[in-house]
Amino acid sequence: MLVQILILGVSFALLAWSADRFVLGASATATLLGLPPLLVGLTIVAFGTSAPEMLVSALAALAGSPGLAVGNAIGSNIANMGLILGLTALAMPLFIRGHILRREVPAMALVMLVTWLLMLDGGLDRLDGAILLTGLALLTGWLAWAIRQGNGDNGGAFPSPATAPTDATPSRLTPALLWLTVGLIVMLLSAQTAVWAATGLAARIGVAETVVGLTLVAVGTSLPELATCLAAARRGQGDIAIGNIIGSNMFNLLGVLGLAAALKPVALEPGTLSRDYATMAGITLVFFLLSHGLRQRGHVGRLAGAFLLLLWLVWLAWLGLNNLAA
Repeated sequence: MLVQILILGVSFALLAWSADRFVLGASATATLLGLPPLLVGLTIVAFGTSAPEMLVSALAALAGSPGLAVGNAIGSNIANMGLILGLTALAMPLFIRGHILRREVPAMALVMLVTWLLMLDGGLDRLDGAILLTGLALLTGWLAWAIRQGNGDNGGAFPSPATAPTDATPSRLTPALLWLTVGLIVMLLSAQTAVWAATGLAARIGVAETVVGLTLVAVGTSLPELATCLAAARRGQGDIAIGNIIGSNMFNLLGVLGLAAALKPVALEPGTLSRDYATMAGITLVFFLLSHGLRQRGHVGRLAGAFLLLLWLVWLAWLGLNNLAA
């Protein structure tokens, strides 16, 4: 068991590193080829920060571990809202531009509603997966149109500042393609080892794969979002941090669950909707209320961040108690 925990930790570290390298290489490649920054932000950055969740869930579904696949997607969203957003607001109070509350938050609510309706029959089949992936394509196109209508102000679900040049950004096409390829290969390998270690760990300690997916795997695959949000908070770009979380959550439901179901139908374990999905919806509602501010609209301060983090910890304790009782 100790070996599996060690392998899981190394896999998460490699997932975070390879996702960063993938985004760096892909963004540099797109820039050098003259692609619009808007397109890069909506596709490459969005995929890069959610690629660990997508690969882990897809491989888990193919390996016959639907609980891990679904738990990873839903657990990542809960961790995004509770752990990551809570820690980010604790580090630096966040100020959110109004259009995020008017545009991206309602879009996220619609995505959550559609996904819940598709799950009501107890699973996601290939048709459901196709619907979710089509929804992802439509959402990306709509956001691109909405952003262009806003005179190029991207401040929305997918953060283009992650595509800005840094000292580590390749200035030539060959090294950019190299980082792109290396990042993708390492992501695939580390996702595969993470699935193997997580399923083995679940069997050894006697807990459901869904629980492992909701907790350990969800937090591990959310590391790119955590890094992006903390970096945005340090730069005083709270709307970028919020946008990254909202974009990641929509991507997890539409892209991560959609790809997993399209590859192989997944059945939901008992409690997935009534416990886990309800928790995700509840903590999202709490964020929405907090984002309207008790004192100032669009402000998520340290107290609100501490409350979100507390909710996530309470949910973890509740999940652990339920597992022990079972």
